Amino acid sequence: MTTVSNGIVKILDCTIRDGGYLNNWRFEKKFVREVYRALSKAGVDYFEIGYRGTEKYFSKGTYGLWRFSEQKDIIEVCDGIHGSKIAMMVDYGKFEISDIEPKDESIVNLIRLAVHKNEMKKAISLLVKIKEKGYETSIQAMGYSSYTDYERNELAEIIKDSGADYAYVADSYGSIFPDQIAKMLEPLLKLQPCVKIGFHPHNNLQMAFANSIEAIKCGVDIIDSSIFGMGRGAGNLPTEITLLYLHDKVPDKFNAIPVLNCIDKYFITMQKEIGWGYQLIYMLSGLFKCHPSYAQKLVNLKEYTMEDIWRALDCINKKNPIGFSEELLTEIINEGIIGSFSQQKEIKGKELISQNKKDLDKQQVTYINRHKGKMCLILGNGPSLMKYRDQIQKFMNKYNPIVFGANYLADIFQPHYHAFCNKRRFISYVDGVSSESKLLIGQYILEEMIREYTQRDYETIYYIDTLNKDFEVIDGIIQSNCRTVSVLLMGVAIVMGADKIFAAGMDGYRNIDANGNLLFYKEKEEKEDIDLILDLHAWNYKFIGQINEYLLKHGKEGIHILTPTSYSEFYKGINNYI
Repeated sequence: MTTVSNGIVKILDCTIRDGGYLNNWRFEKKFVREVYRALSKAGVDYFEIGYRGTEKYFSKGTYGLWRFSEQKDIIEVCDGIHGSKIAMMVDYGKFEISDIEPKDESIVNLIRLAVHKNEMKKAISLLVKIKEKGYETSIQAMGYSSYTDYERNELAEIIKDSGADYAYVADSYGSIFPDQIAKMLEPLLKLQPCVKIGFHPHNNLQMAFANSIEAIKCGVDIIDSSIFGMGRGAGNLPTEITLLYLHDKVPDKFNAIPVLNCIDKYFITMQKEIGWGYQLIYMLSGLFKCHPSYAQKLVNLKEYTMEDIWRALDCINKKNPIGFSEELLTEIINEGIIGSFSQQKEIKGKELISQNKKDLDKQQVTYINRHKGKMCLILGNGPSLMKYRDQIQKFMNKYNPIVFGANYLADIFQPHYHAFCNKRRFISYVDGVSSESKLLIGQYILEEMIREYTQRDYETIYYIDTLNKDFEVIDGIIQSNCRTVSVLLMGVAIVMGADKIFAAGMDGYRNIDANGNLLFYKEKEEKEDIDLILDLHAWNYKFIGQINEYLLKHGKEGIHILTPTSYSEFYKGINNYI
């Protein structure tokens, strides 16, 4: 079925507007004109040329022409080509009604107002004012898949008397499946024929085409698409596929060939240069109906397994935030929500409950005061570990400390204890642990995973997986995760009774070697985002400082880092000791 109650289903192409997210709307006028020409020849009903914005909200130094879509530029691009009507989008709260000229001074036909649900009631009055200027109007319900049934019916009531020509459902996170389309559209379809209903799909779950076919069958009046699926993240419904499908049903209306020629000339190369399409993070955001920045930031941290990320996104989904909240993500990470989701190991036949909820029996921490009064050496993974390996070995030979290492050590040293708290690094490096080393594994790595990768004996490191607590030890349990395993091992050394704690290879995340490496080896898990790296450095500095204060408070020496480090106040060069 390809028709609706009042005619053939329409297509609105949003290539320039939605695709502009990939290059800050810096499309050349000639390119935009050729896109418009191709779409007009293809029978596409509306060509969305961009956003309308002003310098009050957007800098012209940062954004290209089509974030502003000024009338003179639209005329220059579209003049002399007859075909698709011109559409333009505005974001509620990011423009003034005075930014839009009366219709008789503009060649734009349709203005679409994008609105989040918490602003919908206020936005309707603005839509009425746009309508009064003489334009066709459309209300875009962003994040519609997160609306409750009550909210969808309430939206229909709000729109009913608004005078809007179109009401659009936007699958903002690409989270909808075909069997959900009919129920989702039902409240708005009741507004026909007074209000035409549109559908804007995203392709996070590769469902854009299937969902669009289902929406057409349900009776929507208009579908959004973009050439080659161009758009932010996973992209959109490809215009050319939509045209091919509809051409088979209505051959005298639609023709995909002009758009295919345009793809061949421009879009194949462009996709290679700036990239869009199916990606893991957009699949996850679609699955959990949340902003893609949540998945992207969790993946970019390179600290969590997919199971951890899956559970975190499920938590975010249940909180149902509007858009992206940095505060919510920080809360989830800092309070250890990811770790506390995990079903904890069973020890001596008893289930170990998450430490955020219940203290362990003191006897379960088996290594309390095991090395009382001893000197301990923590081996980090910074480039200085390799550069100073001979001096570090001399230090070890002279003082015979209890040595702790973590993650990958490349057989440079065989520590007494080799530790893992990060699941990804455990999987990558546990095979390389020396048989002479005792394996220490953080409590949030499950027994099932451990036994999948090693059959060795190990001891459990007990700590609370949160950043929101200061360093403390209660009954052998470290009260925070100390942000990185090397810093956490300083806490383990304290639990084991260390009198003096030294560290080597703990260079800090502001120190890189001549090749730009943070570690003495190249790791695929290494962070690339400079803000994440600096944040990690700050957390480490904080916890090293707290551990240092803890030692001094208990009448012991503070922390000494033996190799060059950006944690400068704790640095005392190794040559002072050998």
